[in-house]
Amino acid sequence: MGLSDETFEVMCPDCGGMLTIDPVTRSIVAHKSAPKKKMFEDFGEAAKALREADQRRDSLFAQSVNAQKNSQELLSKKFADAVKKAKETPMTGKPLRDFDLD
Repeated sequence: MGLSDETFEVMCPDCGGMLTIDPVTRSIVAHKSAPKKKMFEDFGEAAKALREADQRRDSLFAQSVNAQKNSQELLSKKFADAVKKAKETPMTGKPLRDFDLD
C-alpha cells in the first residue's frame, strides 16, 4: 500500500471550509470557504433586532450617565472627609524636605 500523489480534501473543523491537501508537499493547495449562514430570515426580523439593539444601547448609556453622576457625588464626599480629617489631625514637627532625608 503506497501513498497516492493525488490531492485530497479535508473539511476544516473550525470554519467548515474544504481544504485541498497535497500529500507530497504536505501543504494546503486550495481552500473553499463554507457557505455563510443567514442571520435573519426576513427584513422584519432584522429590523426588530436593530430596534432591540438600539434599546439596549440607550439603556446602557442611561446607566453609565447615572453611574457618572453618582461617582461625582461619591468623590465629593470622600474629598470632604479627607479635608475634615486633615484639619482634625494635628501637625507635629516641621515638614520634611528632600535634603533632610539624606
